[in-house]
Amino acid sequence: MKKDKFDIGNLFLVTALCMLVLGLCFGILAATIYIFPEFLKQQLGFVSLRPLHVSSAIFWIILGSTGCVYNGLKEEITKPITYTIAFAQWVLWIIALVGILCCYLNKDFGGREYWEFNPVWALPIAGAWFLFLINVLGLLKKIKDWPVYLWMWLTGVLFFLFTFSENYLWVFPYFRNHFITDMTIQWKVNGSLVGSWNQILYGTAIFLMDKISNTKNAGRSKFAFAMYFLGLFNLLFNWSHHIYTLPTERYIRYIGYAVSMTEWVFFIKIVLDWKSTMSIVQQNYHYFPYRFLMATDIWVFMNMGQAILMSIPAINRYTHGTHVTVAHAMGTTIGINTMILLAACFEFFDKKDKSKYANGLFWLLQISLLIFWLSLNAAGIQKGIWQLSSHQGSYSKMMESLRPYFIGFACAGLGLLTALGSFAIILINTYFKKPTQREVEIS
Repeated sequence: MKKDKFDIGNLFLVTALCMLVLGLCFGILAATIYIFPEFLKQQLGFVSLRPLHVSSAIFWIILGSTGCVYNGLKEEITKPITYTIAFAQWVLWIIALVGILCCYLNKDFGGREYWEFNPVWALPIAGAWFLFLINVLGLLKKIKDWPVYLWMWLTGVLFFLFTFSENYLWVFPYFRNHFITDMTIQWKVNGSLVGSWNQILYGTAIFLMDKISNTKNAGRSKFAFAMYFLGLFNLLFNWSHHIYTLPTERYIRYIGYAVSMTEWVFFIKIVLDWKSTMSIVQQNYHYFPYRFLMATDIWVFMNMGQAILMSIPAINRYTHGTHVTVAHAMGTTIGINTMILLAACFEFFDKKDKSKYANGLFWLLQISLLIFWLSLNAAGIQKGIWQLSSHQGSYSKMMESLRPYFIGFACAGLGLLTALGSFAIILINTYFKKPTQREVEIS
């Protein structure tokens, strides 16, 4: 792939990879506290490490999605592209990231779940995303015939800005002083934000399918557009299964449950159709992007099954607020979002000379994630049974009984740290590597 003198898409991807490494480090420190409660208690403690880990993981996804959109649009547009707005967007993100990390390290909170930093740092994020929307709209005007992934990128960018703004309605007393309304909006927002970046990432996956197979089949198929509209419907309504424990109308939950199941089915259908069109030569030539997308397929299937079960109200009573929810979040964050982003990074960075350890790292990643996912689910199920039991023991004894599962997911976390951290280092090194003479001649 020809490299621009100023490659803004890959700049966002490299920044995202740095956030991935930070998130992994904070995550393993937080996992250690489950086993040794006094670990770093005076310096940081779980109260700081958890939001440091969660925010870093979220920013890895958001920044990575941004980079994928810019790289994808660059290949769709034949005319020269200017990146002034995009660079200003990146600068705003750097300001926000530094401010947020400093907030957490100094225990300066004030936000809400998943966005626990002082809300003043939401302003540069909102400004950066507004610039992103303006830039994307300007670039899309240069394209006449839109494949489905362009619609998905635009939808994700537009709805993220709207939902992110909705996320801060709590700063107004009218919403903050009404508990049920406040909680409903907060939990709804978290579901809708995931739906927004899923639009971008699923669109990226379809873009990669077309690019790897050198066809336009996936991006222009009827199933792809059907999935887009179902995904949009999902984005608008399936958040309702997040508020089962709040006093809301039942029909809202029923709609959310029905809608949330359809998007997964169509996504798997598209991937299966795409695989059937691939030749053996093409599969081997684009080895790692293909592998990560196939891993995504498997994790979509596993998390779809879990989502179906968690959306059943009778089961949701046991899983809500337990480690089952964490397992589902981590399964989708790593198994789906991260796999798509790694596939994109290997494709966009033009990684032909694989590290000799890459194959082992790939399988270490998959096995570690499976152990991690199973350990959290097992701990969550046991905790759910305890919290609804009529003969509860003490909370401390219950947590002590979960210690074997915590050890399991902490060890698996080390595996994830090793595999994902190594991939991040390989990719960052690839980006900064000096171009070969052939690459110089091409550019």
